[in-house]
Amino acid sequence: MIPLEYLLRFIEEDTPYGDITSEAVIPDCCCRAVIRAEQNGIIAGIAEASALFSHFGIAVKQKKMDGDTVRSDDVVLSLSGNARAILLVERTALNIIGRMSGIATQTKKFSDIVASVNSRCRIAATRKTAPGLRALDKKAVQLGGGDPHRMSLSDGILIKDNHLALVPLSKAIQAAKAASAYRKIEVEVETPRDALTAAKTGADIILLDNMTPLLVKTTLANLKRAGLRDHVTIELSGGITETTLPEYATLDVDTISMGALTHTVRNFSITLEILPDDH
Repeated sequence: MIPLEYLLRFIEEDTPYGDITSEAVIPDCCCRAVIRAEQNGIIAGIAEASALFSHFGIAVKQKKMDGDTVRSDDVVLSLSGNARAILLVERTALNIIGRMSGIATQTKKFSDIVASVNSRCRIAATRKTAPGLRALDKKAVQLGGGDPHRMSLSDGILIKDNHLALVPLSKAIQAAKAASAYRKIEVEVETPRDALTAAKTGADIILLDNMTPLLVKTTLANLKRAGLRDHVTIELSGGITETTLPEYATLDVDTISMGALTHTVRNFSITLEILPDDH
């Protein structure tokens, strides 16, 4: 569960001095409302939206749980309480559910594509998230069946191209291993030769960046000949799209990480409806 204090920052951003429209127009009364899906997909953000409504005194009934499959017109939350409070939280809650559900739905789609051709391979996210929203984005990836990968630079050692522009590959891996005996060492490479060097030097995870399927096959063949394929985890990343994903997934790889899961988010369509008194 995302901390309430984290979520309340979004409310403060949207209502720094209150909701002046509702305060001017809406009497101090109670009402009922529902939040309804407007498309098919994987719902996410239910726990976070519920926490916000509850914080402002609204009674919440969760009709769907995070990670559930929903269809258009399904009610995901039922609300009752002060009308002004419901309207104050409305847009923030819908934004959270919409973004998280969009990420979860896309992740599930890509995960299903991969699973259909390679049950051993996993889809993973990257750090290409919106600043301030990483916790929500990564949780949404997990709800869609993906791996969150690193939450931050503090979570894992990943030696990338700009590190290698300053320090030679073998030396960088050796320094990383010397710095930590408890963390796996991942290194990003762009050629089959560098992949073999990384494996020989003791990298645990090798990220093949922006390689064509043919180059990936060549890399895997080199590692197998050297007796090193089973000693490393192979991750693919860079330029992989929904169209090319099946071809990459058929290869003998363990993980495919895609920035598109979080940096190109198609918002899930969701709406809040105030119910009539006699409903």
